[in-house]
Amino acid sequence: MKKVFCIVALAFFCCCAFAQGRIPLLDKVQGQRVRFHYTYSLSQKGAPFRDITDGEVTLEDNAYVMEGLGLKVISNGSTRWSLDQAARELVIEQVVKEDLFTNPALFIASYQDHLDSIKVNQADEDSLDVTLTLDENTQARFKLTGIVYGPPQGKSDFSLDEKSLPSDYVITDLR
Repeated sequence: MKKVFCIVALAFFCCCAFAQGRIPLLDKVQGQRVRFHYTYSLSQKGAPFRDITDGEVTLEDNAYVMEGLGLKVISNGSTRWSLDQAARELVIEQVVKEDLFTNPALFIASYQDHLDSIKVNQADEDSLDVTLTLDENTQARFKLTGIVYGPPQGKSDFSLDEKSLPSDYVITDLR
């Protein structure tokens, strides 16, 4: 599931790669806090896309919060907290540089390596629609709407104090 959430953020950063190897929205994103709603759909072997999930994302520099399907993933760039409130579980992990799907900052640094797998269906100031080829049989489609840019507000929203959770939560610390 983390893969789904992180691909959404990655799609945002690569959404305008059609402009001669540059990403205009990425230029605008840097140094800003960005919020948007996403819908993630999947198509296998040419079948019509079917919606898998939708949710909300907030990004600032290498930190992010993604919410959807009852999960909340929070990362400050070095630690990632995956919170499932319904199951009363929290998993804490170190952010791994090599894990492209769970580290949007890594994707930003290497987005040019993935330009051939991205098709921009539509992009403007506050929405976009991209298709990402995952393998020869699978495509993922991301629709991002309500993109809002604002000034940075600091990293306090991008961390979680596990001690603040109720005592019945199961906490797995993998750091």
